[in-house]
Amino acid sequence: MNKNLLSSQAPSSEDGSEATYYFSRRSFIKYSIGSIALSYSGWSLAERLLAQATYPIDSVVKTTEDRMLAFPVPELLKTPGSEKGLTATELHRVDQYGKYGYGNYAYGSGLPIERRFDLMPEAYQADNIKRLHRLSSFFTVSDIHLTDKQAGNQLIAIQQLDPEFGAPMTSIYSPTMLTTTQVFDAAIQTVNALHPSHAFDFGLSLGDTCNSTQYNETRWYLDVFDGKVIYPNTSGDVTQDIISYQRPFKAAGLLPQIPWYQVNGNHDLFMIGSVAVDADPSLKLRDSYTNNQIWAIGDVLKPMKDFPHFPCLFDTSVSLKSRDYCMGTIDGASEYGKIIHAGPVGAFTKPPLNLPNLNRRSLTKKEWIAEFFNTNSIPKGHGFNLVDPKYAMEEPGFSCYSFLPKAGIPLRMIVLDNIQDPQDGSHDIHGHGYLSATRVKWLRSQLSLAKQRQELVIIASHIPIAVAPIGSEMEWWESTRDPNAQLQNAITLADLVSEIQANSQVICLLAGHRHVNAVKAFKAPQGAPIEQGFWQIETSSLHDFPQQFRTLQVYLNSDYSISIVAVNVDPAVREGTPAESGRRMAIAAQQIIQNDMRPNTPNVERAFGVIPVSSMDPTRTQNGAIDSSIRYGNVEGVPYSASYNAELLKSLSPQMVSALKKQFPT
Repeated sequence: MNKNLLSSQAPSSEDGSEATYYFSRRSFIKYSIGSIALSYSGWSLAERLLAQATYPIDSVVKTTEDRMLAFPVPELLKTPGSEKGLTATELHRVDQYGKYGYGNYAYGSGLPIERRFDLMPEAYQADNIKRLHRLSSFFTVSDIHLTDKQAGNQLIAIQQLDPEFGAPMTSIYSPTMLTTTQVFDAAIQTVNALHPSHAFDFGLSLGDTCNSTQYNETRWYLDVFDGKVIYPNTSGDVTQDIISYQRPFKAAGLLPQIPWYQVNGNHDLFMIGSVAVDADPSLKLRDSYTNNQIWAIGDVLKPMKDFPHFPCLFDTSVSLKSRDYCMGTIDGASEYGKIIHAGPVGAFTKPPLNLPNLNRRSLTKKEWIAEFFNTNSIPKGHGFNLVDPKYAMEEPGFSCYSFLPKAGIPLRMIVLDNIQDPQDGSHDIHGHGYLSATRVKWLRSQLSLAKQRQELVIIASHIPIAVAPIGSEMEWWESTRDPNAQLQNAITLADLVSEIQANSQVICLLAGHRHVNAVKAFKAPQGAPIEQGFWQIETSSLHDFPQQFRTLQVYLNSDYSISIVAVNVDPAVREGTPAESGRRMAIAAQQIIQNDMRPNTPNVERAFGVIPVSSMDPTRTQNGAIDSSIRYGNVEGVPYSASYNAELLKSLSPQMVSALKKQFPT
């Protein structure tokens, strides 16, 4: 790593040339969101529109095992003589990023793979253990949040107007929203480049593909996978196509031999991931997608004072009915993605308007799933074609399914929908984990089937379990404490964990949702066989720093234990492209807001008044201690690491070992 990384002077590359990852000797505009890749001088408008760009990635493609992104800590970003950098509510001042050096990065040393034995016997010796057979190789991507930045019903203003609750929420506004399609395209190209060395059997998307259930956002997502032309500009003003982040471009597409499967997320089903679109017709939320109004509502992120029920701190129905703030939108004609039409309603002489676009329409869950049958990539339906009709008749929109990724390999993928139901009646933010009675019944049938057929199991859901603190709006839904709940969570978190452990063949649970790369060990209950333990592996977001996906390789070891090798990957963006600008914006947002990307919350029982509330992790003692199994990687010379690479070992039951020995003799 360059020793000058944290200095105010731009370092030089090894050959003596000026380093390309610093702003200090070059104008910020070259790297800005508004940079134009090609000169349009003398071109007609028709020629400009026909000149659809492609954005090849960097020729060097590496994982974080080889190199890590490194950038200065915020204290060292201040320009000499300045009092401060930007505050969290000034995140939108992209034109000032160059002044403070936000977005600078270099490459540091790689992050080693940590070998973990949390789920192995205490006296376990791994020195002579070798990998006998690779059972599966796949990638996970999550929380892409493809965003129609010019929609009129977003929550942009709250990020500026609410310093306490809105400011940390880069999911409602971040300059990264300008380049979500291009960053996703770069990630898919990176997967393609890694395929010759990783031989991916399949890909798995862990949910939150789009930001707000919109048709055009969903089509962008599918069309990037399919390698089609993407039209990021939704304003109806074709002159905006000369702005690089607005310019039509042809996505590369996932290699046609790699199948990919889909998990649904809360942003795929709920307005901005939070509100059921049709729950209250009087709010006219569905109309807000396609009309010409800039949305005017209250602060939906501010908890209600003295709300008598916990953890339901939010009642979004109250804020949605008020008309306190115009939420704003993005001016796609501006180089830095200027926010317009945002602020207190009283500041406007007349209600601000936005050009309507029918492609912004909100999709119901049924309509969203149907779009996955309208793709060129494989398989048709991307897993939703495997839904059992028997369960779909019991629960409208049922979207759980399972599959065997590789013929002859006893490994079953169970894709479990644990998103709240749009019909649940809750006025709370819909980011909680939830299983209906039908989903629980189906899960039990799949776990029983895998045990009967002596198959290993990986469960994939959007929302992780037992890691999000009570009151974070990402924890397991305690529906009995929700005064508006019309549906009930069919299983407690403690019972869910117990049922997974009792199966003993579940090797890991995959999840997204929290935008972090945490790994947690669920050890077997005290006195139970050690093989009842399993791992939980979270994949971070492509929207926020660190903008990574994961590769996972599952090995059968020579002692018939299992190894899961999980490695983070940065998309191999090429300098000067919108995707590289998106990386700089993600880094800048992290430097300014400094969100905790390495969470490990103390496990305590909470209380609200006289109402006791269960702890976030029922498998651990409620003693206020953090989870010793949740660790993150550290690299010397890299001031901030949100990545974690690990080889996660797991013991198997004697019955499973016997079955695998017959199929895979040493």
